[in-house]
Amino acid sequence: MLAHAHVAAFPDVGRKRACRMVPRESRVGQGGGAKHVHGCWPVELDGHMSITLQPATPASLGEVVDAVAAWQQDGGPVQLHPGDLGWHWRLGAEDVAGAVRVWRRDDQILAVGVVDSAGLIRMAIAPSTDQDDAFAAQLIADLSDPGGGQLLAGAGTVEARFGAAFRDLLRRSGWVADEPWTPLCRDLTAPVEDCGLRVEVIDGHTAPDRVAVQRASFPNSTFTLERWHTMAAAPPYRRARCLVCYDRHGDAVATVTVWSAGQGRPGLLEPMGVHRDHRGHGYGTAITVAAAGALREMGSSTATVCTPSGNVGAVATYASAGFQRLSDVTDFRRTS
Repeated sequence: MLAHAHVAAFPDVGRKRACRMVPRESRVGQGGGAKHVHGCWPVELDGHMSITLQPATPASLGEVVDAVAAWQQDGGPVQLHPGDLGWHWRLGAEDVAGAVRVWRRDDQILAVGVVDSAGLIRMAIAPSTDQDDAFAAQLIADLSDPGGGQLLAGAGTVEARFGAAFRDLLRRSGWVADEPWTPLCRDLTAPVEDCGLRVEVIDGHTAPDRVAVQRASFPNSTFTLERWHTMAAAPPYRRARCLVCYDRHGDAVATVTVWSAGQGRPGLLEPMGVHRDHRGHGYGTAITVAAAGALREMGSSTATVCTPSGNVGAVATYASAGFQRLSDVTDFRRTS
């Protein structure tokens, strides 16, 4: 499938409009190292409202993670999760910071975006802004600015699964539906059944098994032992576990990383994979059941996952592990 800087608010300027120049860092490179172009985002401020758009810094990422965790709600759409940031962290804090954009109003974080490849930005939005038309308009103005570093010029895609005002304004502004995704959820109120296989929680000694199964599950995987250690040392991993499932011969056959957002909040599976040489034996279902059990032990209210709707095998695997399929969702694509 598949994962904080401060600007003081302008004082009241009455009818006048003020513009503050906010530092910008936008990624222009690919791969392990992030390259940066420095400049400014002009952000208009009107009356008592001060909305600023900022890049993150490595030192401020903890605040972003905490904000995104606090926005996770049962019964709501599966939006960007702290686990998405945690998985991205395998590339290093500098790379994560280079990808993260933060929207604040009066110094409070209200939205976070992660710039992905090919002009995609994945959004998390505070529930308090669900019906906030003014905030939605500012988000879309920023996302529609090809010089702002959020999206590539021309076509771009926004993963916006939360925020009624934001989603409605995207539609009315000419953004169209893109690839459908299927969210799935398992309630963790009741105990989770045993998955029937040996499952280990991975540490520094057993991490090579985790890495080996990841690389054997995804053809283009760039996961390494060094990247596992980088991820495991990052703040989001304090509420996470890597699991590996072993068959009766002792071979590592499936793996998953589970991410908690805190007590009583939805947890996330990201990623889950089955070794290419061991498919067709139910190991995907087994590791997914184990993941749900681990999240329950960690205090999560539900276990969630979202996968492309076209990946019918993955959808079936999650369903067989007791996950309920929710209504499909789509990203929003700008056509020009």
